[in-house]
Amino acid sequence: MKFGEVIEILSDGKHRAYRKGWHGKNMFIYIEGGKIIPYDKLREPQKSWLGKDMEVAPHFNLYVDNVVVTGWLASQTDMLADDWKILSEE
Repeated sequence: MKFGEVIEILSDGKHRAYRKGWHGKNMFIYIEGGKIIPYDKLREPQKSWLGKDMEVAPHFNLYVDNVVVTGWLASQTDMLADDWKILSEE
């Protein structure tokens, strides 16, 4: 599957995707939807910087083997690859 198709499928928030070679390492990407974090839930220094609620834009996250979730940016190789697979929400 191509990356453009992956984006369309992941946009529903119910799926995850991986590339051939990633799945054995329990790695996948997903789209974190946008949200508003209320000002009273923020910690310093965000409270001082913003002075209001914080809006978090939708973005990709990468999950790595029960260890870490981090932001993810697709490389040119990722965007042009056709070896993407979809994991459904379980």
